[in-house]
Amino acid sequence: MAWETRIKTKKDRELVLQFICEDITELEVDAIVNAANSYLKHGGGVAGAIVQRGGMIIQKESDQYVQKYGPVTPGNVAVTRPGNLNAQHIIHTVGPIGNKAGNDDILSKCLINTFNKASELNLNSIALPFIGTGIFGYPLELFIQTTYKTVISYFSDYQGSLEKVLFCDIDRQKIEKLWQKFQTLKP
Repeated sequence: MAWETRIKTKKDRELVLQFICEDITELEVDAIVNAANSYLKHGGGVAGAIVQRGGMIIQKESDQYVQKYGPVTPGNVAVTRPGNLNAQHIIHTVGPIGNKAGNDDILSKCLINTFNKASELNLNSIALPFIGTGIFGYPLELFIQTTYKTVISYFSDYQGSLEKVLFCDIDRQKIEKLWQKFQTLKP
């Protein structure tokens, strides 16, 4: 099940936003975004599924990244190859945990840094999970509000390579709620 909407960017192009109820590891996109922990240990949730389907090479590269650069701080990103996934890259981002002060800013930074990295890598499409809302316990309503505000603000002045952003989860209700929020864009 998928829904779609479009937003205008500065380049007078339309950015396609898709809302998909699927396993993110099965999507064919330029990059899959992983909701990671700071040490990029991919044991459960989306991260665990990515390694399970993409192979242990993803965990090996993640370990090498942390060994070389140190832990990824909340809101920031790291990139690895995709292993056996149908993508060119995995962009790992460390999102909010629980319902604490400052978590909305962390999620906003995750999104902005992910979009910036995608443009830096000249990617056309990315798939994002509902960062922080699974095993990390970030409230869904805060995710929806923060994601909406950040996406609208970021892409209103966008001149990068992204043409399609997919929001993906296996929970249809989450997908529908985010899609409904973006329907407020319609005239």
